[in-house]
Amino acid sequence: MKISVELTLTPLKDDYESHIIEFIKELRKSEFKVLENPLSTQIYGDYDALMTFLTRTIKQSFLDIDIAVLNMKVVKTDRSDYEPDF
Repeated sequence: MKISVELTLTPLKDDYESHIIEFIKELRKSEFKVLENPLSTQIYGDYDALMTFLTRTIKQSFLDIDIAVLNMKVVKTDRSDYEPDF
């Protein structure tokens, strides 16, 4: 089953930017399609493989940050080719 995941990492500390950049770099290194915008990052792939990867990557990110919030939306379809038609 293909999924689309939207992630927004928010470290709750002054030097937040470096943590966000490292998190996105780890996502980019993966086998999955990654799209970024100024507010969030989307990643697309097979459910089992992607969720396994995200579990490891999120855990490592959390180990490197004292306190953070991660917002995640999961859609049960691959929306990576979405184009607005309006």
